Amino acid sequence: MDGDEIINVNDVNYAIYKIGGWKNSYEINQIGLSDEIPVTKNTVHHIKLSMEEIRKSEFALSDKTVNGFVAIATQLNPKIIEMDVEDIISLEKEEYDNILAELDGLELLDEDDTVPLENDEYLIYKLQKECHVTTATPANDFTREFHAKELKKIEDALN
Repeated sequence: MDGDEIINVNDVNYAIYKIGGWKNSYEINQIGLSDEIPVTKNTVHHIKLSMEEIRKSEFALSDKTVNGFVAIATQLNPKIIEMDVEDIISLEKEEYDNILAELDGLELLDEDDTVPLENDEYLIYKLQKECHVTTATPANDFTREFHAKELKKIEDALN
């Protein structure tokens, strides 16, 4: 990788984020649990598509059919497990609507801009399509270090 490599902000092969916080608090929506805030139109679009796919997934929970966010939350979040299924479904819908509103209100980089691939300001992921799944691989040292810390935080939370 060339240390001077520049990428276009509108390149659909990259997702670009900054480290930050969401305006609202989230318990269910994994997008809202992340400290990664998208800074490009393509990244926002990718997140919305990912959320739609997760919400389309159906799982049985008690006597209800629930979407993927509800199912994942009941596996990972001890607070959610204790809630009534109807309340979880309602909370997920509220969180989904809030995330969409936040995504639509973000200040994004200009589509004509470029950013250096190696930098300490933006988390940059290289997007690659494998079959029907898009994988996001950290594309610079700053992102690799952040990503490793995030994975460790998740691992510690599950133990």
